[in-house]
Amino acid sequence: MRALLVVNPKATTTSERTRDVLTHALASDLKLEVATTEYRGHARDLARQAAVDGTVDLVVSLGGDGTVNEVVNGLLAQGPSERVPRLAVVPGGSTNVFARTLGLPNDAVEATGALLNALEHRRERVIGLGKAMTEGLPDRWFTFCAGLGFDAGVVGRVEQRRMAGQRSTHALYVQEALRHYVTERERRKAGPIAIRIPGQDPVEGLVFSIVSNTSPWTFLGNRPVYPSPKASFDTDLDLFALTRMTVASTARTVRGLLDGAGSGPKGRHVVSYHDLRHFTLVSQEPVPFQVDGDHLGDRTDVSFTGVRRALRVIV
Repeated sequence: MRALLVVNPKATTTSERTRDVLTHALASDLKLEVATTEYRGHARDLARQAAVDGTVDLVVSLGGDGTVNEVVNGLLAQGPSERVPRLAVVPGGSTNVFARTLGLPNDAVEATGALLNALEHRRERVIGLGKAMTEGLPDRWFTFCAGLGFDAGVVGRVEQRRMAGQRSTHALYVQEALRHYVTERERRKAGPIAIRIPGQDPVEGLVFSIVSNTSPWTFLGNRPVYPSPKASFDTDLDLFALTRMTVASTARTVRGLLDGAGSGPKGRHVVSYHDLRHFTLVSQEPVPFQVDGDHLGDRTDVSFTGVRRALRVIV
């Protein structure tokens, strides 16, 4: 099998030794080409070229969720088809939501062993993905989540800290979430976001919204977080949103998010939907937007579509 290994050398937990071990292990079973990313969007460009040229059967992503997202967007630049190379993932980031949700080990060496075993036994899974669309901007595929509003604002704050040289950790996310909560609570009395679902009345006044393609949404250390527990790679998209974020309601929501045995957060300020094929989020003012933990700036209008059986993944 011909394979392209796309390596993000700046990924949080990826070391040179890990890359060498992984490359040696994969090269023993695959006709392997290795490419190291040099700029933001490079993984997308490499995967897109591989898909267009038809030179590889498999693209392996070594990096975090951002690297995976770039690779997926490159592979599907021309849309899903049987000609698109398969995807394999070796986790190298701080959280690695996509890899862990697929059931892969969160350690790069162990995940490489699992990948080689899957290749030997020809195990693969066809998964659904989400697509986010904004007029005048390129469409963006996402593997596990997108967000408009509060959570995207937290992602943006963390990215600013990382650009200043700080290491990405779960503690950093919690710290920035608390700071952003205080800032937004003082600034905002009503949510600016509305959801529009074909054939239904709009729901307005949303403070933030999380679009899930699978569950969990993310991890705090080893603890999964569940805004939409029913979300799955085998269904369309789920939506979780809040119309208010008071101290009391937010505390109840956090407890619900961490309850793996439950059905997700409940309450009068909670808005949730399961298995939506198409919908649009509209904001009265520009608010932060993210996909798969990658901050994409501010948006006022984003349409979402669930695309089933979009990509073949080695598991």
